Amino acid sequence: MLYGGGWLIAAAWAAGFPLISTPEPHRLWGISAGFGYLCAAIAAFWPSRLGARSFPVALALTGAVVLPLLYFVLTGSGQSEVGVIERSGMLTAQQGTPYLADPRTVGEVTPYLPGMALFGLPRAVLGEEVWLLRLLGDARIWCAAAFLACLWGGHKVMRRSAAREPGRAERDYPYGLVVAVLIASPVVAMPLCVSGVDLPLVGLFCLALAFASRGLPVPAGLALAAACSLKWTALPAVAVAVCLLACVAGRRAAVRCAGATLAGAVTLVLPSVLLSPGPMVQQVLAFPTGRGEFQTPAGSPLPGKLLADLGPVGWCAAVTLLLAGGLAVAVSLVVRPPYDLVSAADRLAVGLCLAFLLAPAGRFGYLALPVVLVVWARLASGSRRSALGGSRLVRSSVPAKPIPAGAAR
Repeated sequence: MLYGGGWLIAAAWAAGFPLISTPEPHRLWGISAGFGYLCAAIAAFWPSRLGARSFPVALALTGAVVLPLLYFVLTGSGQSEVGVIERSGMLTAQQGTPYLADPRTVGEVTPYLPGMALFGLPRAVLGEEVWLLRLLGDARIWCAAAFLACLWGGHKVMRRSAAREPGRAERDYPYGLVVAVLIASPVVAMPLCVSGVDLPLVGLFCLALAFASRGLPVPAGLALAAACSLKWTALPAVAVAVCLLACVAGRRAAVRCAGATLAGAVTLVLPSVLLSPGPMVQQVLAFPTGRGEFQTPAGSPLPGKLLADLGPVGWCAAVTLLLAGGLAVAVSLVVRPPYDLVSAADRLAVGLCLAFLLAPAGRFGYLALPVVLVVWARLASGSRRSALGGSRLVRSSVPAKPIPAGAAR
C-alpha cells in the first residue's frame, strides 16, 4: 500500500508541471512522467503479485525517463544547459578552452568549469545529421552515464569493504531495485531528461565519499578533482571528504587526499585559466552570482535570490549569510567530524542546502543534489551501522587511530 502511495504522490507532483511550469520541456516531462507514475501506482495496488516490485518501477522508468528523454534528444528539446555544454565541447575541440572571449547573449556564456566540456565532446565528434548519432552525441546521455557509473563504483567500493566486516546484517531489499526507484523518482528523472548537468557532480560526490569512508585517500582525491573541474560548488565536498578521512584513516590520509585533489583539479583547470583567464572569471564566477554582464536564468525565489533583488545592500547581505552558513558547516566539521558514509553525506547535504538557499542566484532543482546524497548513502551503507552497533568504521588494513574528542557521539 505504501509502495503504491509513493507513486501516487510522484504522479501528483509531476502533474503540477503542466499547470505551473513555464518551460515547455518541463511541461512535456510532467505529462509523460505523470502518466508513468499513475500506471506504476495502479500496478502496485493491483491484487496480482506478479512483478509486485519490479513491474511498477519499470512503468515509472518508462514514463519518467525513457520516453521523455528519447523525445527530447531526438527533437533537440531541453533546457539551455544542454546546448551550453555541447557548445563548450565544440569550443574546447577548436580552441582548447570552452569560453568565448566576447559572448553576445546569455546563451553564449559558459558558467561551468572546463571539465564540463567533456560531456559536450561527443556532439563535436559525432554531429547530429543521423538520428542515432544525434542520440549518442547528446550531452544528457553522457551525464546520465557518468552518474550511473559513479553510483555503481561507489556501491562496489562499499560492498567490497563490507564483505570483510564481521557481523554485518544482510539487506532486506535489492539494492538495484531501490536505485531504480531513485532514478525513476522526480528528483532524478526530471533533471536527467531536461538538463542532466548536475548528475555527474552528485555522482562524483557519492563516489568520493565512498572512497573516503573506506580510507582510500588517492581515489577519493581523484574523484574530488574531477568534481572540482565541473563546478565550483564541489568545494564543500572536498572539506567533508578530507575530514572524514582524517577520522577513519588519520591525518596523513587526509593530507594525501587534499594533495591528490589539488593536483588533479589544477591539471584539469589550468589550461583554460592560462588560455582565457578574463572570460573564465566573468563567466564562471561573476555570472552565476548575478554580478556579470548578463542576468543568470537561475532565478527561483529562494531566500538568497530575494535578498539580492533588493539591490547592492541585499546582495551583500545574501553573500554574508552564505559565508556565515559555510563557516558554520566548517566549524561543525572540526567540532564533530563525520565518521562514516552516512554522516558525511548528511553533512555535505546540509552544506549544499545552505549554499543553494542563500546564494544570490539559484534554482529549486539544485536541491535535488542533497536529496540524492542522503538517499544513496543509506542505500550503499545498508544496515551496517546497526549491525556493528554504531561503531566507527575503519578499514581492516588500516591501523585504528584515536578518535578525536569532538567526534564522540
